[in-house]
Amino acid sequence: MLLWVGLGNPEPGMARNRHNIGFMAVDTIALRHGFSPWRPRFKGTAAEGRIGLHRVLLLKPMTYMNLSGEAVQEAAAFYKIEPAAITVFHDELDIPPGAVRCKKGGGHAGHNGLRSIDKHLSTPEYWRVRLGIGHPGDKARVTGHVLGDFSKSETWLLPLLDAVADNADLLAAGKPEQFLARVAQA
Repeated sequence: MLLWVGLGNPEPGMARNRHNIGFMAVDTIALRHGFSPWRPRFKGTAAEGRIGLHRVLLLKPMTYMNLSGEAVQEAAAFYKIEPAAITVFHDELDIPPGAVRCKKGGGHAGHNGLRSIDKHLSTPEYWRVRLGIGHPGDKARVTGHVLGDFSKSETWLLPLLDAVADNADLLAAGKPEQFLARVAQA
């Protein structure tokens, strides 16, 4: 089984925040691939399904970003999922809006959700799908940018989420380079 985690904050008023793009990505994947309904599990909400030949558990931690690792650790321990079979979808300031990067391991770059996951898994060696939201240009404006809603002018958001969901089979099959190429083409 693969564990795919979307990062975000659970408050309904935060649903359209840039920080919640991870939630948006796994919601789109669940819809596109006919996953089970979301239900409370592992300090979050979870949905199960298949992508290609792979069984996938989607997880949205409801612990707030700073404690996301608690939910991830619980789900991984319950299903005995190794870090190499975990993929985290999250917002990334240092990538242009609408661009996507994928990597295994690395630092948390100040992202509190990743910091919590690193701590609870005792390793940073899991996969990350880094969804670019762009940097506001001034460090003092970062919090407002990340916790701000996507605007109607950010027309790249829905096509990006669709491209991620449409090509999730490549990610599940362990082909991140092909996944990124297809998402970029879309």
